[in-house]
Amino acid sequence: MRSVITALHVLDAVAERQPIGVSDLARAMDIPKSSVQRALRALESAGWIRSVAPEQGSGWVLTTKAGDLAQHIAGDLGVREAALPVMAELRDRTGEEVHLTIREDQEVVVIERVESTHPVRIHWPAGTRSPCHASANGKAILAHLRPADLAVALPGPLPGFTESTITAPEKLRAELAAVRARGYAVARSELRADIASVAAPILSPSGTPIAALSVFLPMHRLDDDTAPLGELVRANAQRIAAAVATR
Repeated sequence: MRSVITALHVLDAVAERQPIGVSDLARAMDIPKSSVQRALRALESAGWIRSVAPEQGSGWVLTTKAGDLAQHIAGDLGVREAALPVMAELRDRTGEEVHLTIREDQEVVVIERVESTHPVRIHWPAGTRSPCHASANGKAILAHLRPADLAVALPGPLPGFTESTITAPEKLRAELAAVRARGYAVARSELRADIASVAAPILSPSGTPIAALSVFLPMHRLDDDTAPLGELVRANAQRIAAAVATR
């Protein structure tokens, strides 16, 4: 635990003083040079920092990974406010429940919802978690992750929940490529036999997925041709992304 805390303090110090060398870091933090070197190696291995050449100032600087994290946090804080009016409009156009989700490790979590106007609906409250590979929201986000982040989101065997769940990694990767190409994901009876959803990612300006927007409905109300609904969800996800980017 102590080494983790030291590494985080070193990361803070690099951010404040970059570019900065090992000796200067050790003096500024008043800790042994060997401890600083171990922390720097760990942070470099994890992709948080990189060394720069003497002509660029020498020492250590942050990588873009820190910026991606900041964008994700900013998006989570601002995305709810930006999304709610768009979600209400999307519900009014479709009559179906609309969800806003974020990814946490191997799952997506509903952080906002707007209820369906139909008398027959499925109760799916805020805070509900779903495996990424078995939901449209999850697949919409997974399709836009960097390879290293995708490996974290899909660390091992994919559990099946229904006969329609994609459990073969190669089949899922092909599905994610298709999702990325068309801009939206579809889940038909993949988590439960009676539910379906169509989702699109909400992307930061750098292309990092910060959330996903989806229409959530009973399976019997999903048309065979999902393209019109998919394009509608995609367009509204882009509206939210544009609003978040200006905040």
